[in-house]
Amino acid sequence: MRVWRSPPAADPHGCVGRFSDAESCDDRQQEHLAANEDLFRQINEKVEDMTAAHGSDSHEFLCECSDPDCSERVRLTLTEYRRVREDGARFIVVKGHVVNEIERVVESAEDHAVIEKHGEAGRVAIELDNADERDT
Repeated sequence: MRVWRSPPAADPHGCVGRFSDAESCDDRQQEHLAANEDLFRQINEKVEDMTAAHGSDSHEFLCECSDPDCSERVRLTLTEYRRVREDGARFIVVKGHVVNEIERVVESAEDHAVIEKHGEAGRVAIELDNADERDT
């Protein structure tokens, strides 16, 4: 599992603060935010493996937002989680955890949203997803 350094700026959440879209992100900040989400996705893939091994159909997955301090969870079936994972630019986040500068909502449920990265963050998310698949 890769470990990512915090950005050098004083703001620990990257370019826009927690879930704000007041400013735009530069490429480096978009890369960092996408890397944070990839880390949560890697953890959720382990949850997926354990859930499938124990025969359970539903489990709590970590919010895959870009905030490294987020510990919120969403309940999904394995089928729902796997459907989102088919696209390397898509992530599951708690409602309200969307950073509009780097992602857009493509599906919405009562307690969570499926987001899709765009721009540099989208490129990095797909690149990291492909690297994760090669590492397994």
